[in-house]
Amino acid sequence: MKYDCLIVDDETAIAENTCEYFNLFEVKTKACFGMAEALAFLEENEVSLILLDINLGDGSGFELCKHIRTKLNIPILFISARNTDDDKIIALNIGGDDYIEKPYSLGVLLAKVKVMLRRFGAMEEKPQSDVFTDGVLSVDKKNKTVEVSGEQKKLTSMEFSLLLYLIENRNRLITKAELFDNVWKDKFTSDGTLNVHIRKLREAVEADPKNPTRIVTVWKEGYKYVSEDGR
Repeated sequence: MKYDCLIVDDETAIAENTCEYFNLFEVKTKACFGMAEALAFLEENEVSLILLDINLGDGSGFELCKHIRTKLNIPILFISARNTDDDKIIALNIGGDDYIEKPYSLGVLLAKVKVMLRRFGAMEEKPQSDVFTDGVLSVDKKNKTVEVSGEQKKLTSMEFSLLLYLIENRNRLITKAELFDNVWKDKFTSDGTLNVHIRKLREAVEADPKNPTRIVTVWKEGYKYVSEDGR
């Protein structure tokens, strides 16, 4: 089979979460958790890009990179909690194309992967509609307008940005930290500010703001935008 991305990382939870996130955004991804498993996978499958950790339970990411480079000329991006200049220099000198430190932002990592895939011609840019609609709610990204059942709703710029981010990441848990990083671009934004914006959005798009079915709270975790049409 052909995959856009292979993640090789012995931190199972991180690898699986990253894999799930990439697949959600149509970057076909598989995770392997060790050197031997990755080599076996590459014998049977074709991949366009590899995300590679340095510390693997049964070997070294450096050694795996050198081995892969004898057979494949595809982008290899190292992902590691090791942050010394020596590690970065070694990674790049043996054939790595980039070095990304953990913990990483899933959104930023996905953007880097997409750019690399397009640069190497492995992914075509898919045209995206400027308008999201589920039959009741309509959000026009280009004109920054929101309608519910044909009635236009007035939102502030930040409220619109928050709603758009929730919709673009619909049907998955979005933590408060992710919202601070990607909407406010400021991880020190207060919970109170976020709560006010969520309340305002619910008043605009929910049939019953006190019993929301679109923008739902995941207790102690964050929020999830549940698409009415299941998309």
